[in-house]
Amino acid sequence: MDHAADHLDPAAPPSGPASSSAAVAEVNAFVVASADLSLRRAEVEEKRDKVHKESKALLDYTRKAITKLTELKKMLEKFKNDVEKQQVEQMTDWQTKLVMMDSKERQYILQVSNYKAMLNRVGYTPEINHGVLMEMAEHKKDLERKTKPIADTLRSYQDLPPDKALAALAIEDKKRQYAAAEKYLEDVLQSALTTPGL
Repeated sequence: MDHAADHLDPAAPPSGPASSSAAVAEVNAFVVASADLSLRRAEVEEKRDKVHKESKALLDYTRKAITKLTELKKMLEKFKNDVEKQQVEQMTDWQTKLVMMDSKERQYILQVSNYKAMLNRVGYTPEINHGVLMEMAEHKKDLERKTKPIADTLRSYQDLPPDKALAALAIEDKKRQYAAAEKYLEDVLQSALTTPGL
């Protein structure tokens, strides 16, 4: 009687083939779920390892970048210091050279003034500059060239027999030629001295 009541109780677990297939289905579902969970866990671990490696690589790269940045900052600071030092040295050098050039300029101006005063004391004037003196020297050579034949002729008269009348005439003639040559030389020299702009 009690067995029949248990069999008719709807809350009692089913028995027979239906209950075993349900149990198999549950086991299969559990296995599939476990396998899926294991697969997902493996994927998560793989992603975590990948992220860990990427994080480590990024950290190494960041450290290297920070080191490089620190080196560049030091180089920049050194470069700035070197440039400032070089600029200071260059400015000091320029100032020294400017002072020296200013001193030299004053010295040269004083020397030029002294030379002008000395030239004035010895009687130098612009009319007897180098160009005029060179021209006068050329005129002197030209006059010497012109008077040489006259001097040669005068020397040839020394061999003539002494005739007082002829000698007096020859002497007078030579005196006139010599006086004319002297006057020509004086005129040329006077012309050179009075010609402006030479």
